[in-house]
Amino acid sequence: MYHINPCAKDITIFKNERMIHPVPKVQTRMNVLWLKHNNLAHKTIGRLAGVSVNTVTEYICVYNEGGVEKLREVNFYRPQSELMEFKTSIETYFKEHPPASIKEAIDKIEEITGLKRSKTQVRKFLTEQLGFKWRKVGVVPAKADLEEQEAFKKDKLEPILEEAKQGKRKVFFMDAAHFVLAPFLGFLWSFSRIFIKAPAGRKRFNVLGALDAITHKLHTITNDTYINAQSVCQLLYEIAKHNAGIPITLVLDNARYQKCKIVWELAEELNIELLYIPPYSPNLNLIERLWKFVKKECLYSKYYSDFLVFKEAISDCLNKSHTTHKKKLDSLLTLNFQTFKKSQFMAA
Repeated sequence: MYHINPCAKDITIFKNERMIHPVPKVQTRMNVLWLKHNNLAHKTIGRLAGVSVNTVTEYICVYNEGGVEKLREVNFYRPQSELMEFKTSIETYFKEHPPASIKEAIDKIEEITGLKRSKTQVRKFLTEQLGFKWRKVGVVPAKADLEEQEAFKKDKLEPILEEAKQGKRKVFFMDAAHFVLAPFLGFLWSFSRIFIKAPAGRKRFNVLGALDAITHKLHTITNDTYINAQSVCQLLYEIAKHNAGIPITLVLDNARYQKCKIVWELAEELNIELLYIPPYSPNLNLIERLWKFVKKECLYSKYYSDFLVFKEAISDCLNKSHTTHKKKLDSLLTLNFQTFKKSQFMAA
């Protein structure tokens, strides 16, 4: 017969932790020892605690060997996936050739390892063991010079932005957006696929904007025809009028109508520095994020019956950029500019 001789402290622990210990298995052990302390037969203890008689004997031996602390030890069994043996080779391959679906990953893992696994097992392996996430593929212009982008960001953009933060300079990001009256297809939660009507014609609403890098105040020139050098000059006058007495830098891309003699001469006259970003570098122009926000906020999955209503929706969204939408835009328009590593590109 197995006996125990607990001290008063252990008896109190049995009594309390059989009810309150966070691990159910430890609660059961404490309950067994509590019932044993109360001189119940092993068969009765097993019935009351929901364990076998052999388990009752095992718990008593555990206590006699190591006391209460031994009862509290829990070594959970965690089976090791056979895929872990091939973790390095799978990770190396998928870094170079990211799978487009779990099915593709299953097939490739079977090819590499000879092991066939279910969708659930492979998804768990990719996320928990390799740290992969389901991400939408982004787009980078093929002609973008990544080293030039990095140098521009470090040597030219960051210094003037630091001055702007200190109030020593005004920095604006300028660009034109051309919103065409056509369906902007987005995603919706719905029971079945939803369709929106496609307006006839190809009318477009042009917006030339200059966004303050710090305050996010927006200056715009709009029309229904086209943006040209005269439009840029109008915006230069607008910026100079509202920011007199402080150095101004205008960050812009290499569009032909922005990089011409008439614009250069007016900018010099107004004491505005023109800082052209490297070719094919929309990721370095802050205002590009604003255009994406406008499309998401008022264009995606929405139908506008005529061009006037379409224009009003865009103008209203832009006019509220510094009021209604300010909180959202402040988190979107941070001065963290994405640059790219060659390892982020799909293999040819």
